[in-house]
Amino acid sequence: MNRMTNNDVMKSVRYTLEIKNQDVVQMIKEGGLELSVLEVVDILKYEENEGFVECPAETIHAFLDGLILQRRGPSDGPAKKFSTAMINNNMVLRKLRIAFEMKDTDMIATMKSVGFSVSKGEMSALFRAPTHKHFMPCGDQFLRNFLKGLARKFRPDEEHSPIEPRTPPDPWGNSNG
Repeated sequence: MNRMTNNDVMKSVRYTLEIKNQDVVQMIKEGGLELSVLEVVDILKYEENEGFVECPAETIHAFLDGLILQRRGPSDGPAKKFSTAMINNNMVLRKLRIAFEMKDTDMIATMKSVGFSVSKGEMSALFRAPTHKHFMPCGDQFLRNFLKGLARKFRPDEEHSPIEPRTPPDPWGNSNG
């Protein structure tokens, strides 16, 4: 099964909101990083295409932070600073939740729209601290389905998002090693 990459997240959000490359550059800039349109184009290419560049963690952080700023505006208080050296699916899901101003019920409905049933308890476990006993890691399949649900919400007349879901043995998409 293909692993969900930072490139996949960026492509999916870009598709969902019909964002132009120049606007992606602006979002990344607002998130605190400078990239050219050509650098963004290379990140948005498919892996098998010549010139493909893997999207670093700091770039996807900047993109998602810029998305939050564009959709919600700056926060009233000082923003929490997190390390941008790495990112995981739980962090991506949290930033998407903030950007789209979604409550648990909105997220559950988004998942239900793509045939994925999740309880409020399971949803809240994804947003707990990793050290919490009820923390649950967000698997690739869960994030992929959430992104597909967002695409359905914002582009209801379209058939598919650019990230096609695959059915893993574990419905949460957690890898077994």
